[in-house]
Amino acid sequence: MNITRRQVLKLGLASSGVLWSSSGRVEVQAQPLSQVCEKSPLPLNSQALTLSPQLLERRFEAELPTLNALTPVLKKNDVDYYEILMRKKWVEILPAKDGKPAITAEFWTYNDMIPGPLIRQTKQRLSSIRFINDLGQDENGKDICTSIHLHGMASLPQYDGYAEDLISPGQYKDYFYPNNRPSILWYHDHTVHKTSRNVYMGLAGMYIVEFTQDEFVNPEKATALPSGEFEIPLVIQDKAFEIPKGGTSHDWKLVFNDRRQQGVYADVVLVNGVMYPHLRVKRRKYFFRILNASASRTYQLTLSLNATSQTINDSAYQLTVVGSDAGLLGAPVPLVAPESLRIGVAERYGVVIDFAKFPTNVRQVYLRNLAFPGNLGVEPAGILRFDLQDEAIVDQSEIPNPLGVLPDRSLLENRAVQTRTFRFGRSNAWTINNRTWNPAYIEASLGDSAVEVWNLVNTGGWTHPVHIHLIDFRILDRNGRAPLPYETAWKDVVLLSPFETVRFVARFGPHRGKYMMHCHNIVHEDHDMMAQFEISHYQHRRLGLRHRL
Repeated sequence: MNITRRQVLKLGLASSGVLWSSSGRVEVQAQPLSQVCEKSPLPLNSQALTLSPQLLERRFEAELPTLNALTPVLKKNDVDYYEILMRKKWVEILPAKDGKPAITAEFWTYNDMIPGPLIRQTKQRLSSIRFINDLGQDENGKDICTSIHLHGMASLPQYDGYAEDLISPGQYKDYFYPNNRPSILWYHDHTVHKTSRNVYMGLAGMYIVEFTQDEFVNPEKATALPSGEFEIPLVIQDKAFEIPKGGTSHDWKLVFNDRRQQGVYADVVLVNGVMYPHLRVKRRKYFFRILNASASRTYQLTLSLNATSQTINDSAYQLTVVGSDAGLLGAPVPLVAPESLRIGVAERYGVVIDFAKFPTNVRQVYLRNLAFPGNLGVEPAGILRFDLQDEAIVDQSEIPNPLGVLPDRSLLENRAVQTRTFRFGRSNAWTINNRTWNPAYIEASLGDSAVEVWNLVNTGGWTHPVHIHLIDFRILDRNGRAPLPYETAWKDVVLLSPFETVRFVARFGPHRGKYMMHCHNIVHEDHDMMAQFEISHYQHRRLGLRHRL
């Protein structure tokens, strides 16, 4: 796709390595990556932990922002074309109050937004996204290079965000996506050894491929879930801030601290880019698509009448889980407080809350995060307040039961041609099978469309949310026991607790090439809990299948 010279000038790239050809097309000045992008790890962070300025009196003051879908710059045939500019931007995280200015902080953004712009697509309609890097240099004077991974998409390897396929400042890359899996996805930075910093600084956004009728056991129920204004994406991230020396009280600095390469556990929670927001809701069902886009923190979400204490055994305080990373559950899973939804880094869940269940005297309800033993730092607390309106609403939505089409896991396991084991551990670095990241080493070579069972083994000490690129999988068991009820559908991330073995089954395809697997505590990924597998030879497959199993 072409962009005009006026657009380039508007984007601030006319003098940053983006060149014009005689035909008027934008071209990238080609440079060997080894001369442009620094691939070594960041220096060891010895900074003392930062506690953000006190905000207790301003919690739940800001309104939850609506994540509106990005409009394509061009629609042609069956392809939607988008442009996303990556650059530094001061972003409002708390509104102005009592004559005092809004509190802002500088983030690294997609299209000047935190989180990045929402992209909505329909199944099988293609996307082409031009990501343009205008991030410049970091505080150490190093170029901020990027690689974009659309997490959950079955992308060709050249568009999958391989960690060493980097875009330097002044360059762009066009990514193409097939949108063949209806699910909640997200796009984020995937730069080798710097993913955690880049994502933490702001490079993350949600991407939705809408459900279609064939996803439902009863196709006529395909429109039954809440939609429109009653379907709301929630992107959850934890951050830490400080007031820079010599700075103002309202211009804060976003502070990255990975606790000496252990993990980022900050003390302020942002939802859709603002601190501890509130949302006005009608007394009816809402469908929330929830993404944990933090660097390291696992959340355990529940409903409560209070932000600081937990409501117990009241059926009104119920989260009903209807979807996971890569599609619908086979049946809805109700979680009545204090039961909670555990959501590790990069996991996504679809949740329905029925606000009509609350008595008329209940005016406020909190989405509360409970303590998780694998985390460090501040918790538990309310992270989002729902303000219930008075008027009664006619609610035609429902939660279908049965819900999504899912094959039997035992039948899938019987089709497996091989079993492999991967051990996630710690030596001088974070390792997989006692090896650190090596772009020249292939951890597993598989046949195209091969069905395999993988054992993921945590050798102890830390929790690891493990992500496998390209594929969706079905969890078979955890230490021989059934998986949690809400993680029985298609997944691409699984939370691996200390000394736990998780088995899953998957079919590997539909593309050949090298793909990565790694811990999605992205500090662990950076240092160096990442490996790659390769789909390199042909095995028979029947054409026309969804390429799951």
